[in-house]
Amino acid sequence: MSDIEFGKQLNVTETSIPGLVVFDLPVHGDSRGWFKENWQREKMAAVGLPDFGPVQNNVSFNDAVGTTRGIHAEPWDKWVSVATGRIFGAWVDLREGPSFGAVFTVELDPSKAIFVPRGVGNSYQTLEPDTAYTYLVNDHWSSDATYSFLNLADETAAIEWPIALSEAEVSAKDLAHPRLSDVEPVAPRKILVVGAGGQLGTALRAELDGLEHVDWATRSDLDLASDDLVAARRWRDYDTIINAAAYTAVDAAESAAGRVDAWAANASGPAALARIAAANGITLVHVSSDYVFDGSSDRAYREDDALCPLGVYGQTKAAGDIAVATAPRHYIVRTSWVIGEGNNFVRTMASLAERGIDPKVVDDQRGRLTFASQIARFIRHLLDTRPDYGVYNLTSEGDVVTWADIARRVFELTGHDPVRVTGVSTEDYFAAAKAPVAPRPRNSVLDLTRARESGFTAESGDSLLQEYLAP
Repeated sequence: MSDIEFGKQLNVTETSIPGLVVFDLPVHGDSRGWFKENWQREKMAAVGLPDFGPVQNNVSFNDAVGTTRGIHAEPWDKWVSVATGRIFGAWVDLREGPSFGAVFTVELDPSKAIFVPRGVGNSYQTLEPDTAYTYLVNDHWSSDATYSFLNLADETAAIEWPIALSEAEVSAKDLAHPRLSDVEPVAPRKILVVGAGGQLGTALRAELDGLEHVDWATRSDLDLASDDLVAARRWRDYDTIINAAAYTAVDAAESAAGRVDAWAANASGPAALARIAAANGITLVHVSSDYVFDGSSDRAYREDDALCPLGVYGQTKAAGDIAVATAPRHYIVRTSWVIGEGNNFVRTMASLAERGIDPKVVDDQRGRLTFASQIARFIRHLLDTRPDYGVYNLTSEGDVVTWADIARRVFELTGHDPVRVTGVSTEDYFAAAKAPVAPRPRNSVLDLTRARESGFTAESGDSLLQEYLAP
């Protein structure tokens, strides 16, 4: 048995491969043997081990010196440690990107462990008889998973094996793996956009254009109410789900049929995605609304203000927010007065101006516009920079306005007289309505401090409006 260094402090060493990290483990021993905490989530996460959510523990026992396995790159993360004996480990980065082909080697005994991120090829050669090493993985083995392999004797990697491969115990399968020039790099975990056919989905297509690892799903592609949702995809292949789907017919949600549809799309759907995300280590991005508040505050709403929705639409969006927050990795983007492709308030006002119709527009609701293109840009910012998980308010910057103010500005920007717009109260505007009308928050102003602190710069609402209406 090799000499084990007892009494080391838990310590982390970065390697030349991004994300591949070596850990020194405290091992306590005496004449009877030794003991160690092989994996301790709280302590190890505190010093830098990703909270990778292992679901399976495997043990590899090797009775002969020189037993050599690899080089295998699996589609999951691994925590590798030695139970008894000693191994020489070699890792080669087989992921797409600038570090493809990078090599790192180290000897491991029971006092060392290593975290191997998804897509990094790993290989081991035993240096003592009766060597056993264990690895925790964060996915169950599956024949449907996609693997990459590299030949142990690859000349580019040029691994200096302590025991020559010609003298080592190696399987015929491992000897037949391709050279580095023939290896297909491991692609990043994918992004799934749910609700790809809507106005935000359209904006996300423009923002994420050119990224090959994005999947797009409409309701016909992915039924969130299905009992088979867990089996609908190989979810461990996904890093992020962006939920761009929503029921947004605010007034129709007050009807019997609309209430059912609103709860299904805005609450039950996000809850199903949150369960999938939590079970598979996925980041869930969800878009919320100012309607989760009653609008009675005399200041801008912050992310931590208590939810207090007025109508069915707001209640369903609040329920969706609560469900999404159960996913450990979540971003809730809270917006107001969203403008995107298709029919919307701005397009309607521009059409009325052109047709010579002088509208009456509500002037007692305050807020800021949020353009779908800006939401898409902010979502990409969150995924690129990964600030703290949680809720982030997002609207355009600039003056707080009313709907009537926006209508007058649309008239002005399209070359029409803004005085043609008459401001009225919410009560007067809906006085003649025959169908149910949803209550509206009078104050929809959202505090943008947290988004700014994340490093995102929102554009002014007026400049975005000008751009939106440009011919």
